[in-house]
Amino acid sequence: MLRWIVDIWEIEELRKKFLYTLGILLIYAIGTHIPLPGINSSALEEFFNQFNQSIFMLYNLFSGGALTKMTVFALGILPYITASILMQLLAATIPYLKQLQTEEGDYGRYKIQEYTKYLTLVIATFQALFLTIWLQNQTTPDGTPLVYNAGIGFVLTSVLILVAGAMFVTWLGERISKHGIGNGASMIIFAGIVSKFPSLVAQIVETFKTGEISVIDLAIVVIAVIAIVVGIVIIQEAERRIPIQYPHRNVGFGAPSISYLPIKLNPVSVMPIIFAQAVLVTPATFIQLFHIEKLAFLQDWLRFDSPIYNAIYVLLIIVFTYIYASIIVNPHDIAENLRKAGAYIPGVRPGKETEEYLATVINRLLFVGAIFLAVIAIIPVIIQIKTHIPFYFGGTTALITVGVALDTLHRIEGHITMKKYYKFLSR
Repeated sequence: MLRWIVDIWEIEELRKKFLYTLGILLIYAIGTHIPLPGINSSALEEFFNQFNQSIFMLYNLFSGGALTKMTVFALGILPYITASILMQLLAATIPYLKQLQTEEGDYGRYKIQEYTKYLTLVIATFQALFLTIWLQNQTTPDGTPLVYNAGIGFVLTSVLILVAGAMFVTWLGERISKHGIGNGASMIIFAGIVSKFPSLVAQIVETFKTGEISVIDLAIVVIAVIAIVVGIVIIQEAERRIPIQYPHRNVGFGAPSISYLPIKLNPVSVMPIIFAQAVLVTPATFIQLFHIEKLAFLQDWLRFDSPIYNAIYVLLIIVFTYIYASIIVNPHDIAENLRKAGAYIPGVRPGKETEEYLATVINRLLFVGAIFLAVIAIIPVIIQIKTHIPFYFGGTTALITVGVALDTLHRIEGHITMKKYYKFLSR
């Protein structure tokens, strides 16, 4: 790690990328602390304390805490993430979009990105409208309004600011992807999550000092964090390499060249956990928002420490793992691409047999990956129940932070290796 830091500073291009990324993230951090005009900040904080287990807290995670403060970046990067996921789903079902994605090269990717931005604008507008109209009609438990001067003026102004903020954050993400280090959208989410770690650590330390938690409980938390990080690194890096032969590419004495088709053990990353959480917290959120007394029992069933909640949680993670993987890792498309390239898997006939072989391999890998995701998601719940410590490093948070960190380190390592290789050739 120390060697990488030295290399980053010594290689001018990499140093510029690093500083550029930090500058963009600083701009984002500033925007997450500028409140919307007309918002009663203290009343808003008191109001959102009622929604500790709701869709708002999940959204707040991705916005780096900006949602519960109702800042200009309250919508964060999530409208773009949502639009990107929807475009993936649409590309799998609409032939025109699928053709753009798979056959049109750079032009196709440009058009898909263009459509994604339009969809981002639509999603951000709907989210901003819902949020502002809903908030201006809310009060704290003691009757204090969240908005000083509610009305059409507040709605129009806030929607304009929120949508502009969301599109600006999207633009910041693109700048990082193009001129900085790492994937822009992922880096923005990563920065938002990591920015909350110091306060969470301080909270746990303060709780330990007051004697509310024991040394054993604190040791359990530390061991759990280490185990989660190590487990994520191992699983995220694990892959099955399927040998691929190209009969027309010979490597000495007429022998066919052999390469490998890597298939990740966890190709879906954190998405199944996010989908599962969204499905589970949405009913409770609507029951609380609209005061549906007849369905109040569902809130008890869907508490994070409820056995019913956790059983459904695990089941949904496994189901969404297979559903999402079927969209992004399609055995039919892989087999077809191999056939077009004249490649084949040794011992497996091209075409249908290759597709069936790949489907079997992928399904077996997905089963292990799904169980891993379920375990990572459940660990924080078990720790909170047993130790009563607010343990946040698990599930979505852990996978995003460790996953983005790994991806960024790989990009830095690749850049350093390439520069050293060019330097060696120039001697």
